[in-house]
Amino acid sequence: MKIYEAIRNDHDIQRALLDKLTQTSGDTKERTQIFKELRMELELHANAEEHHFYKPLIPVDMMQEHARHGIAEHHEIDELIEQLEKTEKDSSAWLKIAKDLKEKVEHHLEDEEHTFFQLSGKVLTEKEKNELGTKYNNFMEEHRKK
Repeated sequence: MKIYEAIRNDHDIQRALLDKLTQTSGDTKERTQIFKELRMELELHANAEEHHFYKPLIPVDMMQEHARHGIAEHHEIDELIEQLEKTEKDSSAWLKIAKDLKEKVEHHLEDEEHTFFQLSGKVLTEKEKNELGTKYNNFMEEHRKK
């Protein structure tokens, strides 16, 4: 599996969790569980993506700015997660931050899928795309079990 398919599969998981999360209300077990799962998915995905997709592309001049931008967006997403953790789950502020998180993540996913993937496809060989996909998937499988 190429790196793009592996990442896109996880993007689909994130989109589904974000949709579910923003449909919840109050301090419920459902909201807590979905948020916990989303937080784990976003954290694992960012780590895997930075190591097995961005890092190999940073040395390439035309990819450097895009890779750094993606990493910066991961940090912005982390900050929104932290805000959610510090906010009462039954407050209206929590849902607003969750919707901001959804918007930020979806923007990031669109950037990757419609710009970064195309540009990196011009730089990576087919062999590299497959090797990175394998490494990315192995990382995700290993860490999801923990």
